[in-house]
Amino acid sequence: MKSIDDPAMRAAAVEAARGERPFDLLISGGTVVDVATGELRQADVGLSGGLIAAVMPPGARRDAVEIIDAGGAFVSPGLIDMHMHVESSMVTPATYAKAVLPRGVTTIVWDPHELANVAGVPAVDWAIEASRRLPLDTTLLAPSCVPSAPGLERAGADFGPETIAGLLARPEIGGIAEVMNMEGVISGSPRMSGIVNAGLDAGKPVFGHARGLSGDRLSAFISAGVSSDHELTSGDDLLEKLRAGLTVELRGSHPYLFDDFVEALNQLPVWPQTLTLCTDDVFPDDLMTGGGMVALIRALVERGLPAVQALQAATLNAARRLNRTDLGLIAAGRRANIAIFEDLDTFSTRHVIVDGKVIASDGRLNAAVSDHPSGMLKGSMKVEPLSPDDFRVQTEGTRVEIATIDQPRFTRWGRTETEVENGFVVAPDDVTLISVVHRHGKAEARPKTGFLRGWGKWRGAFATTVSHDSHNLTVFGRNPEDMATAANALIESGGGMVVVADGKVEALLALPLLGLISDAPLEEVARNFEAVRNAAGTIVDWEPPYLTFKALVGATLACNAGPHQTDLGIADVETGTVLESPVLRQVF
Repeated sequence: MKSIDDPAMRAAAVEAARGERPFDLLISGGTVVDVATGELRQADVGLSGGLIAAVMPPGARRDAVEIIDAGGAFVSPGLIDMHMHVESSMVTPATYAKAVLPRGVTTIVWDPHELANVAGVPAVDWAIEASRRLPLDTTLLAPSCVPSAPGLERAGADFGPETIAGLLARPEIGGIAEVMNMEGVISGSPRMSGIVNAGLDAGKPVFGHARGLSGDRLSAFISAGVSSDHELTSGDDLLEKLRAGLTVELRGSHPYLFDDFVEALNQLPVWPQTLTLCTDDVFPDDLMTGGGMVALIRALVERGLPAVQALQAATLNAARRLNRTDLGLIAAGRRANIAIFEDLDTFSTRHVIVDGKVIASDGRLNAAVSDHPSGMLKGSMKVEPLSPDDFRVQTEGTRVEIATIDQPRFTRWGRTETEVENGFVVAPDDVTLISVVHRHGKAEARPKTGFLRGWGKWRGAFATTVSHDSHNLTVFGRNPEDMATAANALIESGGGMVVVADGKVEALLALPLLGLISDAPLEEVARNFEAVRNAAGTIVDWEPPYLTFKALVGATLACNAGPHQTDLGIADVETGTVLESPVLRQVF
């Protein structure tokens, strides 16, 4: 993004503001959304180069090279997505930019830790280069948790304090990405203390992931130097974190919490300046239809959040958090990143302006956006074909007690007894198998299988390499034959998602770039993803809000409290232990 402090650009803007030269672009007849005062006021906006040169009474000036009629529309600062992962949308940065720019998103804060967990620093280098020439203003962060739970899982790379310090020295890196190893921070582990302190030493913000933290543990996490959170679980949790001084990145990926959030926020006597908005993870079909950030804002406003306050969170508050004094306001001297919304209900865009240039009109992009070469991201599936027996749990005896991972999300330990046949554990009727296969070439690529309870009755298998956050190959099912078929389909395709029933592939989304993204157009990726999601709904019955399709990609998130299956076994971050086999003891 070009600096707006170029002396010639500033001098030209000064002359335009004084009326000594015409504006390059005049936005006429619109209602300015003043996110500093909360006002909606009639005003014209004059642009000079990449700068807003003047905000004036309606009709004060008509001298401009180009005039945009904004009559009946609302002129807002461009939206800032404060925490997101491009790769969660399973498309390239260029494809992502094409999707969100026409919806008014002009700045993103990208944590590429999914890429980094597969391919390390070279993947971060690729992210930097892939975003460098995009019209989408991108701040990249240094992934802090590669892997997210060291010792409990294996990723494709390992970022210690020295690696993080090296990344922070780069001007393109704006801070430390979400610190997910909460236990390591709270306990003062040398690794996590070193990583957080590297951010503090660099004078760059340390973004957080404080899921479930409260009271003394939350205070300890913040005292270490972490200053934000997006892992909200309720309205009370939101208020506690605001009161604790964190910048909250209210995210769009858990809509079942929106009513609670809006109710809590509307009770506050003053709108918090430390509330920002983010998308975090957006699946490709939702990105195509909803647009990410604008879908979040629309949903919050529908539930009763004042529109101007929602926009303030998504613009001025976010700019302040990033220390970006060039963003966040429709005011003289600011960067001309502007979204012109038709209304403050649907938030459909009439025009989007980046650096003073109209890059989208009526929801259509008119700026050139090209992909960065992605060949180095291929070949990440370092796994040989697997057999059905690879997904069974071997043991001795005729009856055993096994450990179970109970309920999707907010997992807890369980145990039950079951039979042994031909040297393999017989899965109880109420159990779903989960197998995780290390795929990064750092260890033997053999499945580690555990037992899930509360995951419904499965009539097939699902496999995915989008498996937070180490992104090993993860397979769910009841039938080891179907599980092997699903795993082998992804091994052959280079990664992705697949649904299998009765030995047949029902739907497949190939993600050959690190097993996370595709270089196909968004429409194709979204269509194939939707087919996979629909097919998954035919082999298991969903029970929202916890047993949902999204639970499949988060079931291995070992940094979260409770037991989680990883490529090492059943990991428990609270005790720092790994149960290599789910077999606890022989009964007889």
